[in-house]
Parts: sequence; structure tokens; C-alpha cells
Amino acid sequence: MENTKRPLIFVTNDDSLHAKGIASLAAVAQEFGDVVVIAPDKPQSGMGHAITISHPIRLTRSGIFEGIEAYSCSGTPVDCVKLAVYEVLHRKPDLVLSGVNHGLNSSTNVLYSGTMSAAVEGAMEHIPSIGFSYGDFDSDADFSAPVSVARQIIPQILQNGLPQGVCLNVNIPKGPAKALKGIEVCRQAYAFWEDRFDKRLDQFGRPYYWLTGSFYSREDATDTDLHFLDMGYATIVPTQFDLTAHNVINDLKKWF
Repeated sequence: MENTKRPLIFVTNDDSLHAKGIASLAAVAQEFGDVVVIAPDKPQSGMGHAITISHPIRLTRSGIFEGIEAYSCSGTPVDCVKLAVYEVLHRKPDLVLSGVNHGLNSSTNVLYSGTMSAAVEGAMEHIPSIGFSYGDFDSDADFSAPVSVARQIIPQILQNGLPQGVCLNVNIPKGPAKALKGIEVCRQAYAFWEDRFDKRLDQFGRPYYWLTGSFYSREDATDTDLHFLDMGYATIVPTQFDLTAHNVINDLKKWF
């Protein structure tokens, strides 16, 4: 007998349950499976792989998306994935989707990203996982391009899966879907933030700081996510949580 059970797709983000990006992604996910959403109750950008250990995590049922089981969570994006896998879902999901983030998570930004950390957490649970990010910070941005890209990628991953320990970091340049030149699979660029702190004084004369800065590439290469994004392509970077520098192990063994 043919298996007619629809895939179970879990959706989260780091911009909060109320962001337009997650609404767009949940709607696309509904085309391919049964969807459950757990997302932070407030923006959690830049949280990386943080988890909540010093205070309780609250989970509240929400009717924000018609026809979709959804919850707001007081914790981080990674908390949302953990709660989904171990408390909320009746079985391990077939796919974890994170995003669509308002702002790119290309190059080394992946290390700071709450969006991508949720996808990495899914990969750690042996679940095919994808993080989607879009180069538009506007809360009412045109998400036609990310929707178009997600429609192409989601069915491929549902059908073919991903290698164990690997998730996808998908970035889409700002602009309408019709302006998108295509999708390129590539590597992460080597770039960095030149950080600066804006020092100010509060009403009591005490100093406080706002982190700011500029983002620069450290290489002039044509096979990276930054290059293809600048050329108008969406990018897919296969990403892993194993941070071991395997090529250095043998040299270190000689020293010790």
C-alpha cells in the first residue's frame, strides 16, 4: 500500500513568531507537509547557539497562523528546536526549517546567527535542516524571492535528505523573485566584522555601549557565497557542526 502520510515539518526562526519571514516560510512548508511552528516570543538575533539554563522556558499556544499548530517560546531558537523534538512533536520531524531571517547570514555571520544555530541543532538531532536568510531588514519586505527559493529547495531535501551532521545555509539577495539570477551551491567566504563600540552616557552619567561596525571580505574569490550574492544569485552553503580542523591533527600529534 502506498504511504500517504505527509512529512512533518518543523519551522522556527530568531526574529520572533510575529515576523513576516516566518509566516512566509510556514506557508511554503504547508505545501509539502504538516507544519508545526515554535518561535521566540521576541527577537533573538545574534544569539548563536545559546540555550536557556538560568530560568524557566515558557511555551504559549498561538493562533497566529491559520491551520498551523504554533507556539511562542520565551527561549532561544535552539531552545525552540529542543522543545519541538523532545516535548511538542509526536515524532521526530522529517525536516527543520529556520527563517526566513530578516538579514543575510552569509560568510562568518553563520557563527553568530540564531537562525542558523536552529538549523545546526536540527542537524545535531540527525534531522535534515535548512536555514533561510534574506538580505532585507524591512519588517514588511517583499519575500517573493525567498519563497521561490524555498519552493525549489524543500522538495529536494525531503526527497534526497542530507548527509548526517550537515545542514544548509541558504541566503537570498534583496530584490523581487523576478530579479533572482538563480541558485548557486558554493563555499562560505572568509570575512570579518571590524567592530566598533558607540560609547554613550545615560541620564546618570554612567557609560554604556552600542556594538556597531563594518563587514569586510578578506579574500577576492569567485567561488564564495558573498561573490554570488553580489552577482544576484541565491546561495547554498552546506554547513556542519564539526569544528575540528582535521588537517592539523597529524601535525599536532608530532608535537605531543
